[in-house]
Amino acid sequence: MKDFTISRVSKSEAATLVLKHHYLKDISKGFRSGYNYGLWRDGFSLCQRLDGVCIFTGLPVPEVAVGAFGLERDDQEGLFELSRLCIHPDLQGEGGEHNLASWFVSRAIRRLKADLHSEGKRLRAIISYADSGFHTGTIYRACNFTYCGLTAKKYDYVDEDGRPVSRGSTEYGRKWRNQKHRFVMVFDRSIELKWSIQK
Repeated sequence: MKDFTISRVSKSEAATLVLKHHYLKDISKGFRSGYNYGLWRDGFSLCQRLDGVCIFTGLPVPEVAVGAFGLERDDQEGLFELSRLCIHPDLQGEGGEHNLASWFVSRAIRRLKADLHSEGKRLRAIISYADSGFHTGTIYRACNFTYCGLTAKKYDYVDEDGRPVSRGSTEYGRKWRNQKHRFVMVFDRSIELKWSIQK
């Protein structure tokens, strides 16, 4: 992939790709920003199109650290979620760059480790989820993440148009959420993965 360069990008730069092309674009308006890495063809230039985004954020809720690793709720340092991955559609499918997504993720993780190290921090683990309604996480498997099965079944309350609303409103019923495939990559040998490993 010698024709591509990876650099840190701002949330607004990432949004140009995520809000247009990510499969969760309908609910991504307020996506979280963190350590954001952009993929650029033929080097970095402000005039070029952003071809990919890989975003690492803190864990979405403290309980994830408890369930995944048996850690205390306040022991979050060095734990990240790969919360958004988006590759421009032109680079996917037929005619796209073979294995570009896994190449990008692997190198974004390297950059994350290096950037954390330069800040005096360390990378302990990364968790990522693949929405079962859209894909199965093939990219994460290719990057050697450990597969830990599906999340538990949950539902959302919905409005009269079937759109999710705040919990507690039962006037129009509820609908089941898509379960998510869970993937984990552990770097800190002092922590132990508690989620069951699946094939």
